[in-house]
Amino acid sequence: MNFGEAIKFGFSNYANFQGRSRRSGYWYWALFNALVTFMFNVLAGGKTDNFFGILGTIASLALLLPSLAYAVRRLHDIDKSGWFILFALIPLVGWIFLLVWYVKDSEPGTNRFGANPKGA
Repeated sequence: MNFGEAIKFGFSNYANFQGRSRRSGYWYWALFNALVTFMFNVLAGGKTDNFFGILGTIASLALLLPSLAYAVRRLHDIDKSGWFILFALIPLVGWIFLLVWYVKDSEPGTNRFGANPKGA
């Protein structure tokens, strides 16, 4: 999956928490989020009380739900429940667990969340 396909997939599955997502798609989506955030921060000059700051806040809110859906589908891809995303609420340690799981390769074949998105 390339960058453009990952963005398209993220928006077309805006609130889809079912199924599986490939590792490359998840990380391209994360890169897209980082680029959008950086762009609005630069345009706003680091302030949130101007036009671009408000637009950046709106963009962040608009990207929140598809980001959560992508993260849940990524956890499904390694045969973990989407509820493990709540590990993010555990200071420091939770993010480490999630990071390790997000970089882990897909479970081969079909798992309880569906067929392997790699097609292998």
